[in-house]
Amino acid sequence: MRPLEIVALIVLPLVAGLGASPTAAADYDLLITNARIADGTGAPLTAGSIAIKEGRVVAMGQVAGTAAAQIDASGRVVAPGFIDVHTHSEKILELPMAENFLRMGVTTIVTGNCGGSRTDVEKFLAGLEGEKVALNVATLIGHNAVRQKAMGGNLQRAPTAEELAEMKALVGKAMADGAVGLSTGLIYPPGSFAKPEEIIELAKVVAAHGGIYASHMRAETIKIFSALEELIRVARDASVRAEVSHIKVTGPSAWGKAGEVLALLDKARSESLSITHDMYLYTASSTGIAQLIPDSAREGSRTNFIARIEDPAKKAAIKDEMRATRERLGREDYGYAVISKFKADPSLNGKTIPEAAKLVRGSDAIDDQVELIFDIERRGGGSAIYHGMNEPDVQTFLRHPLTMIASDGAPCRLGEDLPHPRSYGNNARVLGRYVRELKLLTLEEAIRRMTSLPAQTYRLADRGLLKPGAWADIVVFNPDKVADAATFERPHQYAMGFDHVLVNGVFVIRDGSLIDAKAGQPLRMGK
Repeated sequence: MRPLEIVALIVLPLVAGLGASPTAAADYDLLITNARIADGTGAPLTAGSIAIKEGRVVAMGQVAGTAAAQIDASGRVVAPGFIDVHTHSEKILELPMAENFLRMGVTTIVTGNCGGSRTDVEKFLAGLEGEKVALNVATLIGHNAVRQKAMGGNLQRAPTAEELAEMKALVGKAMADGAVGLSTGLIYPPGSFAKPEEIIELAKVVAAHGGIYASHMRAETIKIFSALEELIRVARDASVRAEVSHIKVTGPSAWGKAGEVLALLDKARSESLSITHDMYLYTASSTGIAQLIPDSAREGSRTNFIARIEDPAKKAAIKDEMRATRERLGREDYGYAVISKFKADPSLNGKTIPEAAKLVRGSDAIDDQVELIFDIERRGGGSAIYHGMNEPDVQTFLRHPLTMIASDGAPCRLGEDLPHPRSYGNNARVLGRYVRELKLLTLEEAIRRMTSLPAQTYRLADRGLLKPGAWADIVVFNPDKVADAATFERPHQYAMGFDHVLVNGVFVIRDGSLIDAKAGQPLRMGK
């Protein structure tokens, strides 16, 4: 039997079983029927069908014609795929399926946040094209990475004119190669040593390309207002669109200040500045344990740090600065910090700093807690989850119409370490807890915050809306069952309620099961 005859024997029964004529091609690749459509604009749900062909939405509403495949979405909401503008996914090729994101409806991520990124954006995006991943990926160019490359090892200073010119050239090339903007992480060395003037010069380069300046600001504690003024100054002086990354107020001394933070931002917006913000829906953050140690003590290499804490006078000064920071935050000890990843001694994962100090040093006195923090950094460092915010502030930030939903998460390997549950549940938590249970937002508005608002803010073309011509990034979920299952104690739990997820018209989740389809695309500025 000839090869074409074999193909015909296989294909014709399949087509006939789908209701299409065996002698004519189907009008659409996929037809989603009986849907309650949330188009991403925030408009009320509408009933109808969605037709998809060659990766894009081609018809909506009352759709006639045949389809190669069909989904009956009765009882389900159909929405644009969610866009997470704040992730740390530079190593996405190590976990190309990024299942934790897909299972909470995320189809597009922005990486390169908090000042950390690959500096060769062209190579990074080309790698995504060659290797393929399951979702769409855009990247920012990270200030810390650029500063490190241009300035070498001595970073606790301003750049020379030549170094600043090199930094601007690196940022300019990254933007030309497709980066969507510049990120800063101003609590992390070497970015923490940068002055506003340096950032403004780099932001001007970004503005010339139409990009965004996204900042993990210099403070999110009671000092947040001076940090906000710095961000506003950058936005004004560089004429750049600005984004407050993971907006929050941390520490008891700052609790209750969310309204004042938003008022300051709204005032800046009233002065014609374009400033937005994103957040995750938890009262705990996550970052390195090294952040408990002053930046000046960590400048340079780990060897430099060890030398400082072995000097009695320098060590005493470091401890004194740490005490002052605790007092400013309204903290008596480090009981709010839970070790989530310490490769040198994984038995400490899940323990608070005082609990770990008791185990390791036999005492949870504050000096033993500090010594444990030093020892963790000496032995390679680790990360922790910090229970530093309160729920009323979270809800105040969420109510604001310019608040986007972003996880600050990363692709996770199931069962590895104790990551923040936001990487598994952030978007589902919005829909389950804050929409269905607390009714803090309408379903349509919550979807807007996760779709069209981030797409417009980061200028991701043809994303974030369900309309003819848009890429078919689509989620189909049960609004009565969608929920986050991940907890701080058991974070490796996938979100529930998502039946289907499509990326560029291709199933990556179908009938609740992961499909090994790497349909994602690298997204470049304005494309």
